[in-house]
Amino acid sequence: MGLADASGPRDTQALLSATQAVELRRRDYHMERPLLNQEHLEELGRWGSAPRTRQWRTWLQCSHARARALLLQHLPVLVWLPRYPVRDWLLGDLLSGMSVAIMQLPQGLAYALLAGLPPVFGLYSSFYPVFIYFLFGTSRHISVGTFAVMSVMVGSVTESLAPQTLNDSTINETTRDAERVRVASTLSVLVGLFQVGLGLIHFGFLVTYLSEPLVRGYTTAAAVQVFVSQLKYVFGLHLSSHSGPLSLIYTVLEVCRKLPQSKVSTVVTAAVAGVVLLVVKLLNDKLQRQLPMPIPGELLMLIGATGISYGMGLKHIFGVDVVGNISAGLVPPVAPNTQLFSKLVGSAFTIAVVGFAIAISLGKIFALRHGYRVDSNQELVALGLSNLVGGIFQCFPVSCSMSRSLVQESTGGNSQVAGAISSLFILLIIVKLGELFRDLPKAVLAAIIIVNLKGMLRQLSDVCSLWKANRADLLIWLVTFAATILLNLDLGLMVSVVFSLLLVVVRTQMPHYSILGQVPNTDIYRDVAEYSEAKEVPGVKVFRSSATVYFANADFYSDALKQRCGVDVDFLISQKKKLLKKREQLKLKQLQKEKKLQKQAASSKGASVSINVNTSLEDMRSNNVEDCKVMQVSPGDKMEDATANGQEDSKAPDGSTLKALGLPQPDFHSLILDLGALSFVDTVCLKSLKNIFHDFREIEVEVYMAACHSPVVSQLEVGHFFDASITKKHLFASVHDAVTFALQHPRPVPDSPVSVTRL
Repeated sequence: MGLADASGPRDTQALLSATQAVELRRRDYHMERPLLNQEHLEELGRWGSAPRTRQWRTWLQCSHARARALLLQHLPVLVWLPRYPVRDWLLGDLLSGMSVAIMQLPQGLAYALLAGLPPVFGLYSSFYPVFIYFLFGTSRHISVGTFAVMSVMVGSVTESLAPQTLNDSTINETTRDAERVRVASTLSVLVGLFQVGLGLIHFGFLVTYLSEPLVRGYTTAAAVQVFVSQLKYVFGLHLSSHSGPLSLIYTVLEVCRKLPQSKVSTVVTAAVAGVVLLVVKLLNDKLQRQLPMPIPGELLMLIGATGISYGMGLKHIFGVDVVGNISAGLVPPVAPNTQLFSKLVGSAFTIAVVGFAIAISLGKIFALRHGYRVDSNQELVALGLSNLVGGIFQCFPVSCSMSRSLVQESTGGNSQVAGAISSLFILLIIVKLGELFRDLPKAVLAAIIIVNLKGMLRQLSDVCSLWKANRADLLIWLVTFAATILLNLDLGLMVSVVFSLLLVVVRTQMPHYSILGQVPNTDIYRDVAEYSEAKEVPGVKVFRSSATVYFANADFYSDALKQRCGVDVDFLISQKKKLLKKREQLKLKQLQKEKKLQKQAASSKGASVSINVNTSLEDMRSNNVEDCKVMQVSPGDKMEDATANGQEDSKAPDGSTLKALGLPQPDFHSLILDLGALSFVDTVCLKSLKNIFHDFREIEVEVYMAACHSPVVSQLEVGHFFDASITKKHLFASVHDAVTFALQHPRPVPDSPVSVTRL
């Protein structure tokens, strides 16, 4: 009988299915190609080329996936633009972009003067960086572009490296402006390199060291700097260039000295423009709900002032300084001057940090309000690329503007499409309409800048609010403000950051120390000085610090612990050592006398001599009884003490206890350290804890630790804190567990070591 007949129809079908599966796998392996002979193999290459091809294909697929993920991470526009809801968002973004562009135009012209550059470069800085941020940014609502604080920081650099006068001789204005543009564009490139580099290495957390009081104090001082820098345009004065520390003071003194030289026409122009702008802003605030968009007071002021200046001839008849020629069209890219890098590196880093701090703080506010996330590292990259590309096209460093960002949000902006629309509108002005503003008075631009400082100058009221809320934050605000006013913007920021960090260290050096007591019938322990219901557990002291223990406060922790326990630990230890040393000396002296008498007895002959020797020994012992009385304890007393306490003292040898030495004993037998506030431990903390164990065991108090977090316990293990003298039996999960154990063991645990070596 054949195999098929014997196995039945089901087995035959299964066998055929298995055969077909094998054949399919064979075809797949050989890719349905005929077998190749040796000649074909030599033509195709060496053996094993097919697996290598698969490896290369897999590697290329993985590389493509990684490259795509990296591209989407650093180019967010590819993620959100394909999913852009055109029907819901486009109208709002269009209206918002036009509103921001209307503000961007006058602010760009004005802030260029603030940076010490011709006004047209403010328009360039309102176009290139804004469009680059549209591609790389993650915030949907901030308006990137010129900003007063950044402009005044740039202005301090350009005036120091390209002053108006040199060796008491006035430099040609065209040459001076060209040099300042070169300095500002190189500075922008360097700022962009810093920001991109910090973003790529994920240093976005760097801005966390700039606290809110520090940033508000810094921006307020910068607003004062901006205000003072515009006085020369308001009064029509020609001032000397001042840079470095106290430059603001020198500028104010020079303005006061030259006030009689002010041009009345310029002052009137600035005053009228300022009053009109203030009235328009007040109307916008009051009619905010009724108006679909804010009244473009700044744009109307630009158009009106330019028309009046051209019609009345303010420049030729009244001597009012005007913007002058504004070249139409874009400028070609220019490579940065690398020779200036060494002179600009400090200022560039400061500007990079300040610009990012302002942008990320506003970005997080809007993100929290609208429910999306802002990536701080990507924001660094986006701002860095904006400044880097902008610097190549002769822009100066930019950040985001608070006033424009609020307008972009309030007028219906939903994405950075609004920013792209505003940049295209600025491009139209640069190419076609920019030259129409050549007769615009500089005093009007100064008035626009000063009126826009209203929000930052209002931050002076922080002094009153911080005085009531937090005096430490008020101190940071005042130091930042004073340092920035006196030392200029770059040094002021460095001083304020260092001061705020030192203040944090000082505050951790003086935390709140407390003795805890138990709330009756609970496992809750609170400060006995603050909670009247909390009572100390008899025989147990629980000590807690509100801050972590590290090298800066380890000594303060030990001193506060000994003080709060109510026992002079150091005095008891020193007295104990003195008495023990004195007893050892008396014993040694007694032993020497006995040896001497024994030698005399050995050399003597006769029974009478032996009797005299014994009598002398008895007399010597009786004379020394009073001296040794304090340091000796009888076996009966020791047994009674061990019986009363439930176990024998394993720490001290006979006669070395505080009671036997006549020293006062602490009113507690156990000390519990609540270490729940510890976030890390260093080597100084480890030594300090070991010394606490040693000192309190010397005065017959056992020490326990409670509420340590797992990372802290791991660090204790790595630091070899636990050994034969301090085991993990002294470590408890909670304070209540440690108290319960201490009450059950009023003396040191039997298996604890005899002593701990003090470090």
